[in-house]
Amino acid sequence: MIRVLIADDHPVVRQGLRTFLDLQDDITIVGEAADGAQAVELVGQLAPDVLLLDLKMPVLDGLGALAKLAGTSTRVVVLTSVSDRTDVGPAMRAGAAGFLYKDVDPLALAQAVRAVHGGQVLLAPEAVEAMLAGGSGSPSTSAPMPLTEREREVLALIAAGRSNREIARSLAVAEKTVKTHVSNVLMKLGVQDRTQAALYAVRHGLA
Repeated sequence: MIRVLIADDHPVVRQGLRTFLDLQDDITIVGEAADGAQAVELVGQLAPDVLLLDLKMPVLDGLGALAKLAGTSTRVVVLTSVSDRTDVGPAMRAGAAGFLYKDVDPLALAQAVRAVHGGQVLLAPEAVEAMLAGGSGSPSTSAPMPLTEREREVLALIAAGRSNREIARSLAVAEKTVKTHVSNVLMKLGVQDRTQAALYAVRHGLA
């Protein structure tokens, strides 16, 4: 059972999310928070698997909450209004595992909760576009160095949200070898982290 905490300052939104997600056989809502500070407090108390987090909230906003939740095992999916496009990059860099907009299809939201719980990084198509347009996920202006076939395999697995250990198991190589491949991929693409590498893979059809 995937344990979910909802953080949104609008009671109607919280109720709507709870009503739908509680209908899913493998998802249960363990609590609700009306502001970012309460969300951080409840994550500490309840240790949910997934936190659905609005960005625009009183007391402590979503980005502030993400900063305080760094290092916890709870996977955070930002669920915010479409107007918040400039927040995609900061939210992902602050540790969010997903970024969706409130007009998301309910079934797609349930699938997103499952995917993020399973270790994937998931962004709405509009969020990917916003992050790339803002330059946050773009590689350097110079053309990236070509990847080897094995590096392309590693990149595809990074985009699928796999850890180094999972990639090593999938490719039947040592985890140390995977770390080397990941470093080479980041260097060749001119990106700083795995999230940016995953965005590059999505943008160029490599995922």
